[in-house]
Amino acid sequence: MGTRALITDSAFDFADRLPDGGVLLALDIGTKTIGTALCDAGWRFATPGKTLPRGKFGRDRDALASIVAERAVGGIVIGLPRNMDGTEGPRAQASRAYAHNLAEALLLPILMWDERWSTSSAERALIELDLSRAKRKDRIDAHAAAVILQAAIDALTGGRLG
Repeated sequence: MGTRALITDSAFDFADRLPDGGVLLALDIGTKTIGTALCDAGWRFATPGKTLPRGKFGRDRDALASIVAERAVGGIVIGLPRNMDGTEGPRAQASRAYAHNLAEALLLPILMWDERWSTSSAERALIELDLSRAKRKDRIDAHAAAVILQAAIDALTGGRLG
């Protein structure tokens, strides 16, 4: 199977490529950081993980490969930053390129997930926790990754595959 076949925008196709259950890793890829989140093997709860400094792809790949190996990750969900009208601009294209490089390096199925409201949703949740602006800044990307992953696993388990 070629690397193009490992990347999809369809939760249904993604689920088809995964074993029954298994840990999923979500990524919120920014220009300076990569927020990570993981879910349990039963796909019930997404939990914020580390926020990694973004560097050269080789360094990013190694850090992500370490998480994949440590947690026995079976698939990756990457936030796709679409424009509000649903079109894809340069940031979405950059996320797709990153996904292709990652699929080639890690040989795991990747689901591209619409992340339009993830950061604002994560920000609201952190404000509700009464975190200072500085603490929110440090945690926002990992929390956004958890929002992305929770939406994806809700679709994977709730019959809203599409």
